[in-house]
Amino acid sequence: MNLSLPAFIEKRSSFNPFVISVTLLFVVALVAMILIAPEKTQVLLDATKAGIFNHFSWFYVLAFSIFICFLVILSVSSLGSIKLGNDEEEPEFGVLSWLAMLFAAGMGVGLMFFGVAEPLSHYLSDITVGAPEQREQQALLHSMFHWGIHAWGVYGMIALALAYFGFRYKLPLALRSCFYPLFKERINGRLGDAIDIMALLATLFGIITTLGFGATQMGAGLEQLGWISENTFTLRIVVIAVVMALAVTSAISGVGKGVKLLSEINLCLAIALLVFVLATGPTLHLLAAFSENIGTYASNILQLSFKTYTYEHEHTEWFTGWTILYWAWWCSWAPFVGLFIARISRGRTLREFVFGVMFIPLGFIFAWFSIFGNSGIFHAATDPALAKTAIETPAMGLFALFEHYAHPAIWSSVSVIIGLIFFVTSADSGALVLANLSSKGLSSGDDAPIWLRLFWAAATGLITLGLLFSGGFSALQSVSVAAGLPFSLVLFIYMVAMAYSLRQEGNRRKASTFDMAPPALNPQHSWRDRLNRILNFPTRKAVLRFMAGTLEPAMQDVCAELNKQGVQTTVIRNEEDQSLTFEVLHGEEVDFLYQVKPISALMPVFAMNQASNLESDKHHERYWRAEVFLREGSQEYDLVGYTREQIIGDILNQYERHMQFLHLER
Repeated sequence: MNLSLPAFIEKRSSFNPFVISVTLLFVVALVAMILIAPEKTQVLLDATKAGIFNHFSWFYVLAFSIFICFLVILSVSSLGSIKLGNDEEEPEFGVLSWLAMLFAAGMGVGLMFFGVAEPLSHYLSDITVGAPEQREQQALLHSMFHWGIHAWGVYGMIALALAYFGFRYKLPLALRSCFYPLFKERINGRLGDAIDIMALLATLFGIITTLGFGATQMGAGLEQLGWISENTFTLRIVVIAVVMALAVTSAISGVGKGVKLLSEINLCLAIALLVFVLATGPTLHLLAAFSENIGTYASNILQLSFKTYTYEHEHTEWFTGWTILYWAWWCSWAPFVGLFIARISRGRTLREFVFGVMFIPLGFIFAWFSIFGNSGIFHAATDPALAKTAIETPAMGLFALFEHYAHPAIWSSVSVIIGLIFFVTSADSGALVLANLSSKGLSSGDDAPIWLRLFWAAATGLITLGLLFSGGFSALQSVSVAAGLPFSLVLFIYMVAMAYSLRQEGNRRKASTFDMAPPALNPQHSWRDRLNRILNFPTRKAVLRFMAGTLEPAMQDVCAELNKQGVQTTVIRNEEDQSLTFEVLHGEEVDFLYQVKPISALMPVFAMNQASNLESDKHHERYWRAEVFLREGSQEYDLVGYTREQIIGDILNQYERHMQFLHLER
């Protein structure tokens, strides 16, 4: 398992002209088809979508369930403690910020759009049967099923693969990197370009569709508030222009500031909206429904996960029009959302990642649909116009619900603000993802240059406006949904690549338990010398002197002997961080890397008064170590005080473990 940056990855990042050119040519050709022959194009795309749904519904159902099982089994296994990055890395973002960002990018606009409309649609369809209470329960079950762990499971599958290969293998954070275990250096050629083009197209179509939905939602809110008389195309132009301007501003500030701040604000506003509807509506009914909805979901999730309505032909149309449409939709969105989730998840363990991505947002989904969905059905019982509005114009459903509460204008305004921020964060993160996908040579922790993000922000805005103007927006939706099938196949390949690489991780851990003789104690040194080394807290200057005078000669001795025996070995000094790297190359097999870095560490309290050991160090609370790193990260032990022979012994011990790992791999 090569956890260092492969030699073929360019160190200097730049945009990839081939990928960008082919992507834009395809998009221009598609838009031209829609503009020149809109009806024929729509018919062709609808037929393609219908063919996929009719022949591959079973595949979508089975694939989604397999992805979820894979992630859950992985998270509860011993491999769940593996970090997305080096073993010593800490998460880049706090838990609340992380959850706010992944949720805002994943589903924000959609929940505002369908939170009231979808439960009402199911409630009034023939998929629900029995008394009104039973139909209400079933309507909420289907809504939460469509937006629950299956959606987040797909996002989690692609995001985990991207984060794992990006931060653990130090590969670029791009979809091509997930194929590295299978295709090695070939991912840097046309094969990798083809993968990135496919990802760019799916991402671009998904973002454009989001912008179209968001513009419609914003227009509906402004119309409901009476600020405009009609939700016109001109208004949508203004909405998209404002959103893209805000997204550009946020993009310039970066993920750690713009998207993070907006996501946190929006999460707080969304929770405030939930609390208001809960507190001023049928509170006891909603609380009871929330509890029962969770139980209903938990008791039915296994059956629904594999249900294809083979024995219920009368519901086949509903099944393909809702469940399979959603499954295809989540697949088409997966590259965009998955890459963004991966970008913000560095430093988390696999277990934290799976639990955070799949199950914590599920709680918010339960709350959102239980409060807004059940409230919509509750009030529709006495106001049939509410149901009619929500079903015919889903974007108006939420605003129509507020008419049954005090101060509807205030809460409609809050909803418009929430929708706007969700809209901006989706556009901002979308521009970031598009820019990263169309770059080459990015390291796993870097983002594409700002100018490239601005280019994609402008491009998506212009394409969206053109499609809305031409009436070809629904055609693009069909393309986006149809793209879900090939990406579900790509996700299977990702799963295989992950399983292969995680098997290597397991073998590496098993090899690390291989019993070795400890470094021999120099007979010329007494136990008092060893104790003195343990209690020694040197300065940086002393550590560098030790590395130059003892460590490097020891590495060179082993390097010379291995080279003499025909094994290609190098010792590399990095002047930037003053590290020394001992590397043994094994051709097609995994190379061995033994690296020592000077690391600053916090001094134990009992040693604070040992000023004699600190010499001229300015910070009396810290000392320096010569810490050992292997490919998976720090081994958390210090070499300072080792003799030349002991260092050679430690290198050979670690190399022997590596050879045991290679033995397990064969």
